[in-house]
Amino acid sequence: MKRMLVLALVCVFAYGVNAQNAQYNKALADSLGADEYGMKMYVLVILKTGENKTTDKIIIDSLFKGHMANIGRLAANGKLVVAGPIGKNDKNYRGIFIFNAKTVDEAKQLVATDPAVNSKLLDAEFYPWYGSAALPVYLETHKRVEKNSH
Repeated sequence: MKRMLVLALVCVFAYGVNAQNAQYNKALADSLGADEYGMKMYVLVILKTGENKTTDKIIIDSLFKGHMANIGRLAANGKLVVAGPIGKNDKNYRGIFIFNAKTVDEAKQLVATDPAVNSKLLDAEFYPWYGSAALPVYLETHKRVEKNSH
């Protein structure tokens, strides 16, 4: 009896592991570059305080205005799928980007278009990152929940 129970549990577990999602949409998965788990590689960028310690508010404001415009441009082009600030911390981390980029080198080229990074107000660290292939489409929903645009 115990053997039959164990065999039944093994069969149920094996079936559950290999069961295909009834909501799976192959066309959508393919269009987003998803693997069989609905995931894909991105590049995560951690922005940190850079070596430029200027206190000139006009310069800082101008560079961050360009930084925000660049974020908007990269998002509109489908390259930047997540961006946002990090709260105060003891590591001088300022924000993150997640790029829809195949390589770290491609992400470095995209970050090179950022005036705050070019001026060294911000510095960037790059990491390959594995996440949901659906990240690029959340931005469409964000537009519907954002009351005020930046």
